[in-house]
Amino acid sequence: MGILAIDPGTLKMGYAIIGDGPNPHADDYGVISLPSKMLLEERLYQLHTHVLNIIALFHPSAVAVEQPFLGRGEKSYPASSLAIGQAQAVVFIGAASQGIPIFKYAPAQVKSAVADYGNATKEQMRQIVAATFELNEIPESDAADALAVGLCHRLRSQADVALGRVILPGQEL
Repeated sequence: MGILAIDPGTLKMGYAIIGDGPNPHADDYGVISLPSKMLLEERLYQLHTHVLNIIALFHPSAVAVEQPFLGRGEKSYPASSLAIGQAQAVVFIGAASQGIPIFKYAPAQVKSAVADYGNATKEQMRQIVAATFELNEIPESDAADALAVGLCHRLRSQADVALGRVILPGQEL
């Protein structure tokens, strides 16, 4: 059991399996890359198949997915947001078909949880993730994003558990 974390995309989809245990560790991570010449519907089908295979192999108890960055005004990205939304749908369908709960995180939430700074750069995030998971090398951007999403979910889940504990009189430390 663990967390399947996804950085969605229709050409490159980052994934990570964050294992259970007291210390964060990555059981697997990488990037599913597909050729741009492949038809969109074929890429989506391939991504769906990969997601189902990862789920079958690792049996995650949760799926954490990064939401698209929409931007505003001149810095809006409607076309890429649409593509990311299509890739997200593939992940959602795969997880839902296996009864796995899905958690969604905005990029700023991920950066705040992992780097303690919502405007951290991609390079800073890659270095933080490599150090946190004690990786031998800095992962490529999409894999690092997935690792960060998984770490964000792990941290948020731990905080939710801690905040949900009720300490009755006499049980204080």
